[in-house]
Amino acid sequence: MDTYSNEVLMTDVRIELRTVRIPLVRPFRTSRSIEPDKDALLVRWQVGGVDGWGECGADLIPTFFPETIDSARSMISSYFLPLLAEHHPAELTAWQAKRIMDDAPGNQLAKAAVEMAIMDAQLKRSGMSLTGFLGGADRPIRVGVSVGIADDIDDLLGWVEQYLAAGYTRVKLKIAPGWDVEPVGAVRSHFGDDLQLQVDANQAYTPADLTILRRLDDFDLLLLEQPFNKEHLLAHRDLAQRISTPICLDESVTGVHSAATAIELGACQVINIKPARVGGYLEAKAIHDLCAAHGIPVFCGGLLETGLGRAANLALATLPNFTLPGDISATSRYFTRDITQPFELTDGCLQAPAGPGTGAIVDPQALELCTVHTESFDL
Repeated sequence: MDTYSNEVLMTDVRIELRTVRIPLVRPFRTSRSIEPDKDALLVRWQVGGVDGWGECGADLIPTFFPETIDSARSMISSYFLPLLAEHHPAELTAWQAKRIMDDAPGNQLAKAAVEMAIMDAQLKRSGMSLTGFLGGADRPIRVGVSVGIADDIDDLLGWVEQYLAAGYTRVKLKIAPGWDVEPVGAVRSHFGDDLQLQVDANQAYTPADLTILRRLDDFDLLLLEQPFNKEHLLAHRDLAQRISTPICLDESVTGVHSAATAIELGACQVINIKPARVGGYLEAKAIHDLCAAHGIPVFCGGLLETGLGRAANLALATLPNFTLPGDISATSRYFTRDITQPFELTDGCLQAPAGPGTGAIVDPQALELCTVHTESFDL
């Protein structure tokens, strides 16, 4: 996967770090936060007349991850860019950049954004799509929808009805203590047994909640995602032995090594792969391959990405072991206007763009309208 032009690029690299804020169609509420807008840090890697774009999955505050937009921006500008500048940046491939940045511990979200931008530029220069680079197939991707915590059951049922009418065939409900058995039961009862239904706790429970979690077995769920703290793999293993609903890990998987540990312990039957969380698309592919070798199905998770991240996630999801519908969803699920071309459902599926790189096409006007901060660097 080190395909790149043999040309020696005698040129500077210009990097732009841009923070954007895009209003969400509906505030997104989980057990940990309420998000009215999507705030994102974008990385633009300009080399040889080509723009490569990356998106950082960090939030304004450390809600799900230790990194924030400000800390990721600082890490990229003060450490990763000077480090990459020592290695002929105009000639760097994504693999080389990954190996260089991996010497620094942690900071997966910042690493992922830089890697994605370099990879996008690399592939555009060589005329290759991200789908082809990762070894995926040109196929439609069946996607689901993630439904936040509502004010009441009636609102929840109304939201799910809208999403099913839009063409989604799999629904993931966010749950939390006090918002679990009743809303899940209401959705199952109202929409019937044929609905593909799963739940996501975002680490909201403890092993003391076993009685509540066992009641979820009554609803024939596809999976229960990340009920416990991300560090508590043994608790997930014990829960997996006590309930019939398959356990899925999300926040616990920060790279291929943590995925291998979780599989070895028997802490999960499914893994949600989020490229931003694991350090980028190269690491995400390695986790996919590991899971495939162990018979662990995966799906591609989402972080309410802009069209940049959505296009790249769709390319990743074309790999063969992504057998469960992903949390990628259509543009209209999140935004009235995105910063790229829209992605909309066809028969419950989305398609990865066919163009070189991620295939995402930035709308300059939309980008400027939602930009709140920009800084540039020359290497």
